[in-house]
Amino acid sequence: MRDAYHEELDSISDSLVEMARQVGSAIGRATAAMLDADLKLAESVIAADEKVDDLQRDLETRAIQLLARQQPVATDLRIVVTSLRMSADLERSGDLAQHVAKVARLRFPNSAVPRDLQATLLEMGQLAQRLMAKAGEVIITKDVDLALQLEQDDDKMDDLHRTLFQHLMDDRWKHGIETAVDVTLLGRYYERFADHAVSVARRVVYLVTGDYADELDGNNVPTDGTAPVESV
Repeated sequence: MRDAYHEELDSISDSLVEMARQVGSAIGRATAAMLDADLKLAESVIAADEKVDDLQRDLETRAIQLLARQQPVATDLRIVVTSLRMSADLERSGDLAQHVAKVARLRFPNSAVPRDLQATLLEMGQLAQRLMAKAGEVIITKDVDLALQLEQDDDKMDDLHRTLFQHLMDDRWKHGIETAVDVTLLGRYYERFADHAVSVARRVVYLVTGDYADELDGNNVPTDGTAPVESV
């Protein structure tokens, strides 16, 4: 019975990793669809979001059943509750990738992004994909140091987001209000996507240490003496 219980906990973690993989792929493909005005690719990203939603619903069902049957306490309870929260972050990330694809679809057959901003949006898309890949790795490895690195990586996304606004506020902006709205929304989608990846990593830090990321000392040592978990 105990082995089956831990297998269920492991399967929840596996679902989180799969969600991270799918939403990371989605943001990469949505970025390509947006920049290349690829309608077919945009439609595939939009349709694929249902798979992420299905994964979250299945994970929630299994987690709730586990709570009801096993009534976990201490670390095991923290695993289940934190996993539910991570799944919500990942599901929202999938929605944001879908939003990018919808902008691409809306502006087809043209690219939604002016040529002089395409390099910045491409970099934001690539960074978002790397952040989510790292978040997935953190879920697998429970590496607190790697999780804390995402905070630093997210600073780059914030810099890119500010760069977009500098272009929008420039008196030389010549692309019109509609494009300005598109670029504003796209910048926000990528910035929020990165925030969700960071949130996932922060939740892993809490799962492992019992402390939130900003409560750890400079050596990344748990302050409450909690030992790292060994399963999930």
